[in-house]
Amino acid sequence: MWNAVLYKEKHSFVFEYGNSLIDWLKPQTGEVILDLGCGTGELTAQLAESGAQVTGVDASAEMVASATEHYPQVSFEVADATTFALPQQYDAIFSNATLHWVREKEKAIERMHVHLKPGGRLVAEFGGKGNVQHITSAVKRAMQQRGYDCPDVWYFPSPAEYATLLEKAGFRIDRIHFFDRPTKLEDPTTGISTWLNMFGHLFFINIPENDRTSIIEQVQQELTPVLTKEDGNLYADYVRLRVSAVKN
Repeated sequence: MWNAVLYKEKHSFVFEYGNSLIDWLKPQTGEVILDLGCGTGELTAQLAESGAQVTGVDASAEMVASATEHYPQVSFEVADATTFALPQQYDAIFSNATLHWVREKEKAIERMHVHLKPGGRLVAEFGGKGNVQHITSAVKRAMQQRGYDCPDVWYFPSPAEYATLLEKAGFRIDRIHFFDRPTKLEDPTTGISTWLNMFGHLFFINIPENDRTSIIEQVQQELTPVLTKEDGNLYADYVRLRVSAVKN
């Protein structure tokens, strides 16, 4: 269950970092654009300011409700990345910090390809190979110490892996950027705990609340000295994969 308020107040870096992704898209007046995984709608609204006709979709009804409330001039819908079926094709699909949540990546790629016009472009950024490795490793250790198996929550591909999937689906790769992006967390003392409460909920399905709390506290304690930089702030070890591709 997504917490839209916590997302906007404590994790605004998700959409703030997405601003530079819009530069890759270069939306044009009159284009029809789909924002796949729109979250609370900040970037969707920015895309609409270009004069494009933009629709935002997200699997979270809470996120879509927040987006609709704050940006009533933009169209938003609840839809899943692996099954969405909209009544038109788009000049472009934009996706920020979403596709690493989609374990069935081939289905999402197929849906994106179907919904693009011939020559339409896909511009996306999401977690790449090695993303939040310190955090996931610490969670796994803490869970195993308590007798729990740690599930694979995200899909973090290498550039070559994802490019191959896109090409098999009928895309031509325009460019790919694979880079480290240490990401400052909100609070030096609780940042990892807050991050896990926001983004790590799938780790803790079927785990009792007291164990969940102790696991998160252990991870915070273990990683604070590891992820604290000279400025005194905590930085999550983000690795990002950014891709621009065109439908053949």
